[in-house]
Amino acid sequence: MQRYFSQRRQAGYFELPDDDIYHIKTVMRMKSGDQIEVVYQEQVYLSCIEIVNNIYKIRQIEKLEQGVQHIPEIILCIPLLKEAKMDFVIQKATELGVGRIIPLKTVRSIVKLDQTREQKKLMRWQKIAKEASEQAKRITIPVIEPVQTLSDLEKISALKLVCSTVAMENNLSNLLQMHRTCDRILVVIGPEGGLSSEEEEQLVAMNFHQVRLGNNIMRVETVPIFFLSVINYEYME
Repeated sequence: MQRYFSQRRQAGYFELPDDDIYHIKTVMRMKSGDQIEVVYQEQVYLSCIEIVNNIYKIRQIEKLEQGVQHIPEIILCIPLLKEAKMDFVIQKATELGVGRIIPLKTVRSIVKLDQTREQKKLMRWQKIAKEASEQAKRITIPVIEPVQTLSDLEKISALKLVCSTVAMENNLSNLLQMHRTCDRILVVIGPEGGLSSEEEEQLVAMNFHQVRLGNNIMRVETVPIFFLSVINYEYME
């Protein structure tokens, strides 16, 4: 069953964005009486489509029960990547349960954005996250933050990790076992070519734990999938 997100409910009817109404009408070709799921204020409602004079209305039927998850909020910090790779990372990270995504400026980042291009990219990335959240049957949509620097991460309170290609001691799984009760994990992933030694030292000085992900060197777009899969496994009940 299709799932959509609503920001407003009035008199038992949900309002959906125009893009979603277009999707219901033109892509899914739904008719009066067809049912969908609507997420409103992190609650899921079974809802029914009503078409009156070619106007699509979404009527609430009943609230649906949902399971409770105890996975920490994951804040994923990724370097600015080329368009296809960035879209891929946002989509797959959303499917795997990421809470927030922070695009980063790093020394070896290939992509550079001015303010105008950044705003357009943020809108595109947020739309990708919304659509992936609907597909994955999530009750929240990850927030795509404005582009930040490493220094901006110091103020965030969390278990702080940086994926390292030089650290040999800290294994990700072992480190997570030592912090089972944390409620937020912040992870930094370097660009193609990795973080510079100065950047990694800066993060260590900001109380980041260097962690290794195994012996294989993965592409930057593969690392978030690996990391989030480990998180889901470690906290799976």
